[in-house]
Amino acid sequence: MTETPRLVIVEDDPAFARTLRRSFERRGYVVDHVASPGDLATLLTTAQFDYAVVDLKLGSASGLTCVPMLRAASADLRIVVLTGFASIATAVEAIKLGASHYLAKPANTDDIEEAFGRAVGDPSVPVETRKTSIKTAEWEYIQATLVECDFNVSETARRLGMHRRTLARKLEKRPLR
Repeated sequence: MTETPRLVIVEDDPAFARTLRRSFERRGYVVDHVASPGDLATLLTTAQFDYAVVDLKLGSASGLTCVPMLRAASADLRIVVLTGFASIATAVEAIKLGASHYLAKPANTDDIEEAFGRAVGDPSVPVETRKTSIKTAEWEYIQATLVECDFNVSETARRLGMHRRTLARKLEKRPLR
């Protein structure tokens, strides 16, 4: 890792990205921000990073596509996936793809920095027994199928038995809080 830590934020919400960027810059990080997997691929051709914060939902794209790109760029890169759509399925996929940690939003800079430093799991984390809503279960199933189809929306829609446009609309919606 370099003397001055380099961080890339992959986030499509400009206000949240700006807040996160400023907070990390005050802590001494050199920060770059991109809003899509395509922009990240372009940036990785010219820059190297020590840390990455990736939003799970980037418009209609999945942030999970960014994790293998980042892992291929640097095996030592510490990647934290942030999401407002926290689910077991996406957390498992993020870790399988090479993320170091997975945090549910709202997460602040302290939470993210702590996640960067965690190399092993914590067995004392309490096991939650809350029930999953139908919307969350649907979202998890769609995300798992997207991963199986290498993020091909048309193939995912076919496997789910729905029209491609219907799936695209579901991917654009924000879950109820």
